[in-house]
Amino acid sequence: MQAVRVHEGNELRYETVPDPQPGAGEVLVELRAAGLNRRDLLVRTGTYPFPLPLVPGSDGAGVRTDTGEEVVVFPGLGWGDREDAPAPGFGILGGPSNGTYAELVALPVENLYPKPTGLSWAEAAAFPLAAVTAFRGLFARGGLRCGESVLVLGAGSGVSTFAVSLAVQAGARVLVTSSSDEKIERARALGAQAGVNYATTPDWAAAVAELGPVDLVLDSVGSTWQQSLDAVRPGGRVVVFGGTGGAEVTLQVRPFYFRQQSLYGTQLGSPRDFEGLLRLLEEATWKPVLDSVRPLAEAAAALARLEAGEHFGKLVLEIS
Repeated sequence: MQAVRVHEGNELRYETVPDPQPGAGEVLVELRAAGLNRRDLLVRTGTYPFPLPLVPGSDGAGVRTDTGEEVVVFPGLGWGDREDAPAPGFGILGGPSNGTYAELVALPVENLYPKPTGLSWAEAAAFPLAAVTAFRGLFARGGLRCGESVLVLGAGSGVSTFAVSLAVQAGARVLVTSSSDEKIERARALGAQAGVNYATTPDWAAAVAELGPVDLVLDSVGSTWQQSLDAVRPGGRVVVFGGTGGAEVTLQVRPFYFRQQSLYGTQLGSPRDFEGLLRLLEEATWKPVLDSVRPLAEAAAALARLEAGEHFGKLVLEIS
């Protein structure tokens, strides 16, 4: 089969490799499309140090070779029985196990779900990791309810774009931040009520607070924990799922507990979260926002666009 693999020295190579052989409880999926995630960049650069060569990619949609069923891939491996956190040994497809930048992938049967009706192959491949991360952050961890206000940091990323659509669908008031006025306007087109440009408004937390009480903040930046806590109301919640701005942060402890705030961490989601997401998708009037679709052989160009932050929505690789 043809696949894209990460080699030593951060090299990304489109090449012919042996077909995967399914193990016990696994089946082969002939992929039609694969979605990109920021995790793929961390795999390529060695920030996540997995044995190489490795096929990256956590998201995909395709056809089961044993039944002909059209399926979408849930990328969480071995979540376990608890809902509050995954079990020891939990992993994500695309490191250390080979992922979806390939014509074929071997996966446990329990990781395959029927492809949502009404979605193209590219749309179906785009949503799993980012959308279930947004779903868990908003609802399972963040407890978002109809009529509440949520602030989503970083308009334009895959997770934030899904977060806007899911929160609007749930009846929440949505605010966003971005360094781009264009991305704020595109988020407004998805249903966000307003946004703040943090590049032109250094004290963006104060600007957000002026827009009205915020019940929940969804923070993918990491270095912005303090600003997120400043922006959320007393008694409010901040859910963190990324560290694009840095791996360390300093917090003011007394204001945090004086204001009775809550700070939660989250990663991906459980199979139950994914099933809840699929139910919402079946009822939704929106579809995944696609930034661009490229052939599998152009994975390097797609990752370069993702790394540059030029995108709005999801980048997808088409697999013939």
